[in-house]
Amino acid sequence: MRLAEEADRAAVEELVREAYEPWVPVIGMRPLPMEADYAALIAAGRVHVTGDDGLDGLVVLVPEDGVLLVDNVAVRPALHGKGIGRSLLAFAEREARRLGLPALRLYTNVRMTTNIALYESIGYVQLGRVGIEGRSAVVMRKQLTP
Repeated sequence: MRLAEEADRAAVEELVREAYEPWVPVIGMRPLPMEADYAALIAAGRVHVTGDDGLDGLVVLVPEDGVLLVDNVAVRPALHGKGIGRSLLAFAEREARRLGLPALRLYTNVRMTTNIALYESIGYVQLGRVGIEGRSAVVMRKQLTP
């Protein structure tokens, strides 16, 4: 795991496109991670990437007041089922602890049911639903044990 650099931007954007494009017909529009400004996120030190021969996955982490926002988790579709997403989420937990933050939060589209199931399987709980830029999202939180 390493911080993405500006030289990674095109590969980051391609990975996000590959990871989220299958969801476009499911939710009827582009998922929010496809709209993000990755140049700014990389410059701010928010994008963490994994992979030896290219990018296999990424996680975007944003510290907030008392919580670490997991803003995006993306895995190359050909690598689904290999534990990369879980590894990225475990990294997010370690980062939250390193930053002294007691919890993580994330949101995902209500129609991304496989993602919701994954998050619940590792301890995230649903807090409710919100509208975000014309999309319906499930807000989830994971409290970390001391």
